[in-house]
Amino acid sequence: MPQQDVKLSIIIPVYNEELVLPMLFQELFPALTDLPCSYEVIFIDDGSHDRTKELLLGEASRQDKMVAVILGTNFGQHQAIVAGFSVARGDYVITIDADLQTPPQEILKIYNEMENGYDYVGSIRNERKDQLWRRAFSKLNNKIRERITNIHLTDQGCMLRGYHRRITELIVASQEAAPYLPALGYNFSSRPTEIVVEHQERQAGISKYSLYKLFRLNFDIMTAYSLLPLQFFSMLGMAVATISAGFFILLAVRRLFHGPEAEGVFTLFALVFFFMGICLFGLGLLGEYVGRIYAEVRKRPRYAIQTVFTKHKVASEAQHEHP
Repeated sequence: MPQQDVKLSIIIPVYNEELVLPMLFQELFPALTDLPCSYEVIFIDDGSHDRTKELLLGEASRQDKMVAVILGTNFGQHQAIVAGFSVARGDYVITIDADLQTPPQEILKIYNEMENGYDYVGSIRNERKDQLWRRAFSKLNNKIRERITNIHLTDQGCMLRGYHRRITELIVASQEAAPYLPALGYNFSSRPTEIVVEHQERQAGISKYSLYKLFRLNFDIMTAYSLLPLQFFSMLGMAVATISAGFFILLAVRRLFHGPEAEGVFTLFALVFFFMGICLFGLGLLGEYVGRIYAEVRKRPRYAIQTVFTKHKVASEAQHEHP
């Protein structure tokens, strides 16, 4: 794109969204005409296997303010957004999902808050239209996360968020192997805020976050931003050791006064299996932290941009292929 000043960069990660993209294009670009500033829209194709790439290139050939970034393979939603941060030129950067569950008209609300001086703007979905189990799971994880970390995000699942360029540059430079962008943005922010935005049902396609992926994401957040789980198991280990020592002394004293006993063997087995379960769970938790360290020290790239398309580049390549 021409090297001109851009006030706002809008980043939209997409993965196998061929069903919803035509509706998104139809609703997004008219909504952006209400923005009182210069802007660019950056779509990140995160290694899609359907016609997502072709649809993005087709739309990029028609839109002057659109950039299509194609990643080499699927790196994950947050890594794809970091790739968008690396090419964004705006003073403000706003991220939004492609599924139209958050109406594009809500982008203006985030922009207005950033103009009011906030360097990080989160969002809270009003009357979520997700499935009941997803809403319940989200509420539970929000409570657990706030207990364990100092990250205060009312609605961590809504990706409509605004970041000042200073924050996006810090995120790109942080080199975390598994970044969780809302938490990083909150940590790097000096003046954060949250606003309520509208929410609607998914227009087409299916959610890319299964129950397992949601669980993994939240477990990554907790292990990435807090040592409390490890500290909890250290304290639990000491408590179990103390109780076990007391139980051993009790059995030894009982043996002196009452002789050996056969009663209570199965209770003892149950206690042993319980403590073994605690030990195994603690080892698994420790393994999660070791795994994160392993991922960090490998220093593998978080994303690999295959190519960047704009209207000018798409047109020039078409002329090259069909002189």
